[in-house]
Amino acid sequence: MAKRRKTAARLFKFDRSFGRRFVAGVDEAGRGSLAGPLLAAGVLIDLERIGRSERLALARLDDSKQKSPEEREELYPQVIRAAACVSVAVRSVRAIDTRGLHVSNLAALADCMHGAAAEDATRLVDGFRLPGCELEHIAVVDGDARSAAIAAASVIAKVTRDRYMHRVAALYPKWSFECNVGYSTPEHRDAIIRHGICPLHRRSFASVAYSQLGLGQEDALLVGEAEDLPPDAGLESEGIADVIDIREAIRAEADPDDVEAIARDA
Repeated sequence: MAKRRKTAARLFKFDRSFGRRFVAGVDEAGRGSLAGPLLAAGVLIDLERIGRSERLALARLDDSKQKSPEEREELYPQVIRAAACVSVAVRSVRAIDTRGLHVSNLAALADCMHGAAAEDATRLVDGFRLPGCELEHIAVVDGDARSAAIAAASVIAKVTRDRYMHRVAALYPKWSFECNVGYSTPEHRDAIIRHGICPLHRRSFASVAYSQLGLGQEDALLVGEAEDLPPDAGLESEGIADVIDIREAIRAEADPDDVEAIARDA
């Protein structure tokens, strides 16, 4: 426990080093996956209102990739309660294939920066600067292991996306999204080779599994075993909105599959 407290103290010390009351961090999840949306999250922390109880609750805060799914789930409500504001932006598979992964990622992170950052906040982003974001911000290499705000955003992004993939797994059982959440595991690649791809798969992603199927851009509409999917899981289901804003749902901890009910075009 002492080690965990030291980790959190180090992260908050980094954020306090900028000398401002508010610090906002943004991070993403799903950038390297074969299937599913890209999801960015932003978290605003009021450093003057983070007391002992919040610090204890966030003692395990660190890079979400270093945590087990169970640990991230435990941290998720703690981050929600401690944050002054949380924002989430989603880029669908259709948007990624149309605009490109890097452009979609930068845009989602910028949206979260606008959604979470107070006017006088220090604004931090994990990894690299956001060319399309007019707000002043700082890129922090390995930010999710150095900044409490970025680490908190990493938890929100990862848990929210994982919950969504777990819920949609029932629609596409042959690809085991409840286990791989869309990432390129050996089992996932084998499933693609056996069954082809489904509407949640990114057609623009260069994958060995895709090349073994002979899939190219001209095959963008090919879907493995599509005739076996439920009637409401057609090809158009992934693209109801290029951008899905689910900030209200995150604050209320709504079920991830409720995002469609409040989706709106950006």
